[in-house]
Amino acid sequence: MLEDGAYFEGEAFGSEGVSFGEAVFNTSMTGYQEILTDPSYKHQIVTMTYPLIGNYGINRDDVESFKPHCSGFVVREKSSIFSNWRAEGDLDTFLKKHNIIGLSEIDTRQLTRHIRSRGAMKAVLSSSETDLKKLLKMVQSSPSIVGIDLIKEVSCPESYKWEEGSRDFLSDPKKKNRSSFSVVVFDFGVKYNILRKLHSLGCKVTVVPAATSADKIFEMKPDGILLSNGPGDPEAAPYAVKTVQKLAAKFPIFGVCMGHQILALAFGGKTFKLKFGHRGANHPVKNLSTGKVEITSQNHGFAVDPSSFKNSNIELTHINLNDGTCEGISHRNLPVFSVQYHPEASPGPHDSDYLFERFYSLMKKGSR
Repeated sequence: MLEDGAYFEGEAFGSEGVSFGEAVFNTSMTGYQEILTDPSYKHQIVTMTYPLIGNYGINRDDVESFKPHCSGFVVREKSSIFSNWRAEGDLDTFLKKHNIIGLSEIDTRQLTRHIRSRGAMKAVLSSSETDLKKLLKMVQSSPSIVGIDLIKEVSCPESYKWEEGSRDFLSDPKKKNRSSFSVVVFDFGVKYNILRKLHSLGCKVTVVPAATSADKIFEMKPDGILLSNGPGDPEAAPYAVKTVQKLAAKFPIFGVCMGHQILALAFGGKTFKLKFGHRGANHPVKNLSTGKVEITSQNHGFAVDPSSFKNSNIELTHINLNDGTCEGISHRNLPVFSVQYHPEASPGPHDSDYLFERFYSLMKKGSR
């Protein structure tokens, strides 16, 4: 049931009960396990536009955090069987284990078109309560995602070291002989593959809670800082913005998704909520410095307004070719840059791997 009164009836799977969240859609054909476990989907009910989901099962390797974070999962058809050499279980059991409600056998194309025309909105997913009037009243009185700090709900409670590398089949053996730089990752809801990419570059990775102070970071003396992805409204985390303002002139910084938005706010920019967001593994982004187009993995409901910067040292580096929105910024004088999309993919193409190389090069330059 959507807050505007539109509703869809189908077959429940996964856990039972009632769950609230923002109704969104993802256009990826594969990668449902990575999507489910991406912390950026906190408080969202995710609809997959690809019609058949669950056909290759679930495995222990393709998780992007320690558990699923979405509020619900909606598909056209849930596969009753799965087949993959790495599979260890099925989607239905996985959702049951983690208390996630699923809905199948609905017209996901109709739901997607509705969200696309009306915008992302509050929704309730129920496998117990079926009274339509009650459900509509419940969802209309539920909280909006705007203005709520969801970062604190997914960030790690304490710092930890990350020591797992990338599982790329075509890894470069030359990278093993690289200089080892110390990188601090602010956990706004970090995906594991960001950490894997950094480790594969030869970096010593330390993940810290989102509310870690600038003084603590100065004590750690890192060679670089990565601001991770995460859920919700970036303006609801002013503590992170203030910390980044203190660090920006001292360290190379790479921002990803939420990290991109936090970095933009730190330099005086503004963010706004997109009508229905960008979620999928096939979004075209143009690199303005090279003219090349990258096919990117994306998951965000807010965007940076590039015209809002009072600091003229910030330049626009990437744009979305679907709607022209900001996909990347860079500081003209400082070793600081960020992108709105997910260069670590998982799921998605690897067109944007070069951004991790750029971050490594900035740390290398700063160590001389």
